[in-house]
Amino acid sequence: MAKAIWNGAVLAETDTFEKVEGNIYFPQDSINQEYFIHSDTHTTCYWKGEASYYDIQVDEKLNKDAAWYYPNPKAKAENIKDYIAFWKGVEITK
Repeated sequence: MAKAIWNGAVLAETDTFEKVEGNIYFPQDSINQEYFIHSDTHTTCYWKGEASYYDIQVDEKLNKDAAWYYPNPKAKAENIKDYIAFWKGVEITK
């Protein structure tokens, strides 16, 4: 079981995940949507493609661009299409 936790809230929890470059990617249906806010931020990875981001809000605290995903990944990264990974202080346990 993998969990993503920030500010005392469980952001995502799953038995099925993908691990890429040391990051745990959670399937879309494993996240608690109430904490996620779409961000306008985008970055590009040369082999995965363009990443989109979410801000995470728990209570009154905001963690800007703390989660990312690849809505249209390149062929080599199809296994993480719409899977979500975390950083910026989000604790991942498994």
